[in-house]
Amino acid sequence: MTTPTDTPEFLVACLCAAWCGTCRDYRAGFEAMAEHFPNARFLWLDVEDEADLLDDYDVENFPTVLIQRAEDVLFFGTMLPHHHLLQRTVETFHAQSPEESRHYAHSDPLRKSWQNEYNLRRALADRAED
Repeated sequence: MTTPTDTPEFLVACLCAAWCGTCRDYRAGFEAMAEHFPNARFLWLDVEDEADLLDDYDVENFPTVLIQRAEDVLFFGTMLPHHHLLQRTVETFHAQSPEESRHYAHSDPLRKSWQNEYNLRRALADRAED
């Protein structure tokens, strides 16, 4: 996996496992989604291969998706493995201004907690420095 130190504005990560059949079925469509969003970096992260990076992340089911805009974590959770749901979610966040995204990311206690617990961009940058 490459380290995205120069990540575009949006980071969309799928946290999955190689042994998960649902994840294997979902992967090709997830990776194809990147063509629709050139200002986003799509990352496929295996929770076992990337255990050092993701060990503190509360992944309860697959696929777990994380969407981040700059430093703001906008979504973290399980998503049904239907590509149109991911596309619609990314389109919704893409349509927001950066200020709207920041407000959304801090608008309730759960999303506020994501900012420190699940800031993948920061975790990747920290790992690159090691």
